[in-house]
Amino acid sequence: MPTIRVLQVEDNELDAELILAELDADSIAYEARRVDDKARFVTALDEFKPHIVLSDLSMPGFSGQHALDLLRKRDEDLPFIFVSATLGEEAAIEALRNGATDYILKQNPARLASAVRRALSEAEARRASRRAESELIRAQRFESLAMLAGGLSHDLRNLLQPLLLAGDSLQDYQHDPRLARLGKLVRDCGKRGLDMVHSMLSFARGARRAELVKLGALFSAFDLLMQGSVPHTVSMELVIDDPELSFEGNHTELQQCLLNLCLNAIQAMPDGGSLRIETAQTELAEDFFQPEEPSRSCHYLQISVIDSGPGMDQIVLDHLFEPFFTTKEAGTGLGLVSCQRIVNSHGGVMRVDSAPGRGTRFDLYIPLEETVADNDQQDDRDSLEGAAERVLVVVEEAGQLSLLADTLDAYGYQAHASQSGTAALQWIEAGGLPDLVVLDADMNLFTGVRTLAALIEHGYGGAVILLTRPGATQDLQEMPPLEHLYVVDKPVTTQVLLRTLRKALKAVDNGS
Repeated sequence: MPTIRVLQVEDNELDAELILAELDADSIAYEARRVDDKARFVTALDEFKPHIVLSDLSMPGFSGQHALDLLRKRDEDLPFIFVSATLGEEAAIEALRNGATDYILKQNPARLASAVRRALSEAEARRASRRAESELIRAQRFESLAMLAGGLSHDLRNLLQPLLLAGDSLQDYQHDPRLARLGKLVRDCGKRGLDMVHSMLSFARGARRAELVKLGALFSAFDLLMQGSVPHTVSMELVIDDPELSFEGNHTELQQCLLNLCLNAIQAMPDGGSLRIETAQTELAEDFFQPEEPSRSCHYLQISVIDSGPGMDQIVLDHLFEPFFTTKEAGTGLGLVSCQRIVNSHGGVMRVDSAPGRGTRFDLYIPLEETVADNDQQDDRDSLEGAAERVLVVVEEAGQLSLLADTLDAYGYQAHASQSGTAALQWIEAGGLPDLVVLDADMNLFTGVRTLAALIEHGYGGAVILLTRPGATQDLQEMPPLEHLYVVDKPVTTQVLLRTLRKALKAVDNGS
């Protein structure tokens, strides 16, 4: 057993020594402090932080029962043993009912040491049980968050689909600068909304979508978001060493991480202070990384968030990245967990340096590795134009259906819009088979699977572009066999849709 701290509530020094002698005789290592009044008792609880309290029942001006009441208001588990010469059987039973752990008669202290050992063991077992219960509750909360994120992402994707397509369509009106600007605004808002959906999902699933992040653009957007959030009593300074630096990452998630860290810093300085955000490129030695952390042979981008607030003690630092741990009355305890996950998803590591009285510094280290440009983005309009191919579009939601059909018409295809599988079959019976089918997998009345099966029964054997939720493997498992099936995650952009359509039509032509 390690050394324990024993707080004695005893006015008789000789009795106190005799009690401690029992611990000596049983080879229990201890550090003891003796008090005999309320003020010193309360101070000892705060400063001495005992593992166990051994208390006499009655003392001049103070009582063991009062000491027990004060302790239980602070700590439900800390062992409290009465050691008294005046404790009768009825009083002993009442003491146990009121929260005492055990009682020992001074006239017969032989079982004191064993009572101390048992009390400490039982207290640790109760704490372990509460920790396990707390972890279970946290796990259940995370499971609920994951389910909520999945449900919301599905609905949000359906809402964002018209925004992305409408934005792309408006940008085609280059002869009208006002419409082109409006299209760019709508398109950018839709893309940012989609990024937020993926960030929400990645919190629960650890997924990540990469893009090319430009450091200057990242911090320009961050500076804009912070306007209005920084009180006049806090001075904020941005020091960006290389605004032209680009790296692979997720713009929205990094922005979220910076916002969390900076807003935490501001809230920690209610009386004012300074906040500095700076960047630098650095190399990290092999011994910088902890055993469970990934290390890479490359330069790292170091992003530092430094505040002049009150700082944090070691107890807070030890729990800083635990889910739902927070020092704020209305906090959720998820902000720093989210920051750590974002940095980890970028292959990076995170460090914090803080102490009471000297502020707090968070350092984020993001690996800088060469990225390959996506040549698909260089497609021009000519390579995406159709040649009057007949495309059947089957989507249940009217707004999405109209935008998809209008987009295909604008690019030279003959698009027929059907809001259900039944309507699609009626069109085929009246006008013949299409060259290609664009099909939403998430329809309710006549599902995508049933619609495709019915199309095949009617003789359709061409290509199908299936619009589905990311990760919805069940949709694919239930699909009837088809040689040319192309799965596209929703919400789909104009460029992705048109490139996939050209690829599908080319594959069918080459196979015929």
